[in-house]
Amino acid sequence: MKKIFVSSLLLFGALNVVGQAKDQIKFTAKIANRNSDTLVIKGKDFKQVIPINKKEIFVASFDAPKGFYVFSDGTESSRLYLKPNSDITLTMNAKEFDETIVYEGKGVNESNFLAQQALRNEKLEEAFTKEPAEFAALFESKKKADVESLEKGSFDPEFITAMKNNFVRFNEFASQEYERVAKANKMVGNPSPEFEYENYKGGKTKLSDLKGKYVYIDLWATWCGPCRAEIPFLQKTEEKYQGKNIEFVSISIDKAKDNDKWKKFVTDKKLGGVQLFADNDWESEFVKSYGVNGIPRFILIDPNGNILNPDADRPSSAELQTQLDTLLK
Repeated sequence: MKKIFVSSLLLFGALNVVGQAKDQIKFTAKIANRNSDTLVIKGKDFKQVIPINKKEIFVASFDAPKGFYVFSDGTESSRLYLKPNSDITLTMNAKEFDETIVYEGKGVNESNFLAQQALRNEKLEEAFTKEPAEFAALFESKKKADVESLEKGSFDPEFITAMKNNFVRFNEFASQEYERVAKANKMVGNPSPEFEYENYKGGKTKLSDLKGKYVYIDLWATWCGPCRAEIPFLQKTEEKYQGKNIEFVSISIDKAKDNDKWKKFVTDKKLGGVQLFADNDWESEFVKSYGVNGIPRFILIDPNGNILNPDADRPSSAELQTQLDTLLK
């Protein structure tokens, strides 16, 4: 599943550590089909990198203030809540990331709540294609489930307060995101907005220059961690469809002052495809026309210049491979 909406919400409160008390935390993770040999836990002014051991388990003991954190296994991320003197064992299957997260041990109630809430968030994302009345009913049901789950559980008072605030921000964002998706869906089948941007290889490139081919556009920036995580998958996708009727176009929305940084990044990482630099970062007309409020963002355009998908699947998604196999067979 594509989780752009969900990942945009991971940081709502996730990096705001709510306490100052420190005591050692023992953390163990058993991850099937892992995406990486290291597990990373991040918080505000905090980062713990846990390498896998010879028994194929991630194990570490560390000091961290009580509060919200994000752990990541390669391209996937999820929230958790750490408390002093906790002894936590995480089990999951990285191929079914959110669906399989389970925390056992001491001090895990809050983290299990966050794992279940992530599933509720994903279910709401799936409803973004519904008609307004149906979406509104599902949204209200989700809000009720969030509150009831929080009230029924045994959680830290600080956690309860933070989550109530989180719900408010989440619900505001979800309403805005539904409107954005509805607007984007109306673009399908219509001619894509144009662009004419600086090409890394020299000169400028227009979207119309690529007419006659499918165009898969990656909106990204050098400072964007999730964008960089998609690069290896994009490179493999470019390699798989080399010689096919498709162009892979990466458009950086870095600020103008970082143009040299962008060029160095493209050179150092040996990025392929068509590498372009937007003329006005987030305020570029092409970016605004698609209502982009988060990156990475992917767009798929047909050979006639019409929009196939204004919010396409990521290169790391199996769904993208399936769609491209169908289009380019």
